[in-house]
Amino acid sequence: MSHGMSSARGPLFLSDMFQSDEIRSFFEAPAMLRRYLEIEVAIAEVEGSLGLIPEDAAQALANELTVDAIDMDRFHSDLENTGFPIVPLLRQVVDLVSEESAQVVHWGATTQDIMDTALVLQMREALRLFRVRISRLREVLADHADTHRSSVMLGRSQLQHALPTTFGLKAAVWLSMFQRHAMRLTQLEERLYVVQFGGAVGTLAALGTAGLTVRDALAARLELGVAPTAWHTTRDSLAEVVSYLANLTASLGKIGQDILLLAQSDVGEVRERWMPGRGVSSTMPQKRNPISAQQITVVASSVADLSGAMFRASVHDHERASGNWMKEWTVIPEAFVVTGKALDLTIDLLEGLEVDIDRMRSNVEADEFIMAEAVMMALAPHLGRAGAHEIIAGAVETAVDSNKSFQIALAAIPAVTDHLSDVEIEHLLAPHNYLGSSIEMIDQTLAGEEPSQEEEPGRETR
Repeated sequence: MSHGMSSARGPLFLSDMFQSDEIRSFFEAPAMLRRYLEIEVAIAEVEGSLGLIPEDAAQALANELTVDAIDMDRFHSDLENTGFPIVPLLRQVVDLVSEESAQVVHWGATTQDIMDTALVLQMREALRLFRVRISRLREVLADHADTHRSSVMLGRSQLQHALPTTFGLKAAVWLSMFQRHAMRLTQLEERLYVVQFGGAVGTLAALGTAGLTVRDALAARLELGVAPTAWHTTRDSLAEVVSYLANLTASLGKIGQDILLLAQSDVGEVRERWMPGRGVSSTMPQKRNPISAQQITVVASSVADLSGAMFRASVHDHERASGNWMKEWTVIPEAFVVTGKALDLTIDLLEGLEVDIDRMRSNVEADEFIMAEAVMMALAPHLGRAGAHEIIAGAVETAVDSNKSFQIALAAIPAVTDHLSDVEIEHLLAPHNYLGSSIEMIDQTLAGEEPSQEEEPGRETR
């Protein structure tokens, strides 16, 4: 006989690169069966307290049922045959508990009640960890925003040099996404953390007039909310949470993509934390690949795909889905597991990110044309914006064609020198003088941060 995790399947080759072991453990067979048994016991205890079943039988069930007693090899074999996990689980429960308890287990419930409510508990456990991860990510980004508020760098538009900005503002822009994600999570939780208990077709007919009383008491026991109707075949909240994960990982992917581009050899403004052997090439000794940033962008793409799959799986028929429900069994856990990995990778990446402010400065100074807009806007009050734009564009073209500096090209244009002195032009060509409201934007973003009160939550033991 094989119990516990002895027959658990291992991860697919290379999948660990994109999956969180911690989050995966919430969705592996022992953890899921533990949740199923937890809910079966909770139902029995509630029904026993209400006199619907013998209270001593419910208490005996609570004392007798443990996941360690489940024969995992038998369970997996029966699951292949049955197609749903609750029936093979109940077969073993009946064999493990007293006859009195066996007669009342699963009273008035149906398979999907157990599985959906267990899924809600699993997602709650995972999202509590995600909230802590998001809080830590915000701390790291806030530190970068504050530390580098004046670290001037190239702003890039459509992968071309545009205007000067600061790395601090870039970090504040990243941070703002996760401030919003924290708010979205709070709003989502109210809709997501809801018990599923409706019986065969959502009427709770097997419990007579006590159905809603049992439902409400079960929800209270599990610290979940209730919906006015069963949600067997209305999967909007589940689609919403996978969509949320896709949105969250897209923001992580944005950071990963920016870092990939900034870490290019010919840009060289940031580098991932150095670790022996990390990101090395099998043939080129000099290479140091930004591997974490690459993994993050891959996860962002995969969760976007999973979100689409979840929406397609959400089209259920009548009072019990004929197939789409099964799609959720892989889509939802996978979305959580890879999101957990992306969060961990991004936090580690940003905690160890090496920011080369000297290289940023030299890249800015190497392209004086990024100050063209500053000169144009200084001329605009005199010549109109369109006229100033035409003159400055011509100055850029002249400087490029004649291989002269932009400043020299400007000094040779009477329409410029009639309105701007040499000192003014020199001031306008200094990148640190054209940062607009970046400092105020950073400060406003940081004002949304408070000292974290989050602590790493422990595993739920109920």
